[in-house]
Amino acid sequence: MHNTMVTALSVVVMCLSTSVKATEVEVVLKDNLDGYLNGYCLDIKGGGPNIKPSDGLQVHTCYSYKGALGDDQMFDSELLAKHQLYMPKFDVCAQVEDIKAGSTVSLAPCADDPRQKIVLAKDGTLRPVSDQSLCFTASLDTRRGRNGTSDHQIKDLTLAQCSEQRARFQQWRYRTDMDG
Repeated sequence: MHNTMVTALSVVVMCLSTSVKATEVEVVLKDNLDGYLNGYCLDIKGGGPNIKPSDGLQVHTCYSYKGALGDDQMFDSELLAKHQLYMPKFDVCAQVEDIKAGSTVSLAPCADDPRQKIVLAKDGTLRPVSDQSLCFTASLDTRRGRNGTSDHQIKDLTLAQCSEQRARFQQWRYRTDMDG
C-alpha cells in the first residue's frame, strides 16, 4: 500500500512539474518590402558555420521557405510575450546597444538589463520598454548574401523613431514554420 501511494504521488509530481515547451517562432516584417523569397526575419549575422551571436542581429530573408525555421532566426514565443527576444539555439537575448536612435541590436547572455526589455506592441512594432518612441527598424538598403552571390537578401537593423512613414520597415509579427 505504502509503495503504491509513493508511486502514485511520484507520477502526480512528475506530471505537474513537466513544463510545456514554448513555441519556436521567427520574427518577420509584416511587409515583404523588396523581398521575393519569404519576407524578412530577424537573423544573426553570418551563416552556416560562420554564425556568431557576438556579431548581433540583422534583417535577412526568412529561411522558413525551406520548410523549417532557421536556428539563427528562431525565438522563444513565451519569452517574447514577456518582453525578451530569446534565441534558444544560442542561449542569448537581443539587446539594444544604446537606447537611442541609430543604435544597433546585439546579442548577449540574458540578464535583467533594460536594454534587453523589448515589447512587441499592439501596432506590431518592437520597442525598447524604457523608450517606446524608438522602434526596431529595417534599413532601406538591401544587399545580397555571400558577397552578392546568394538570392538571400539582407538589411541592417537599427533603432529609429517610430513613425507612420517608416511603418513598412518597423512593423513585425511572429510565425511558426507551420504558418508559412
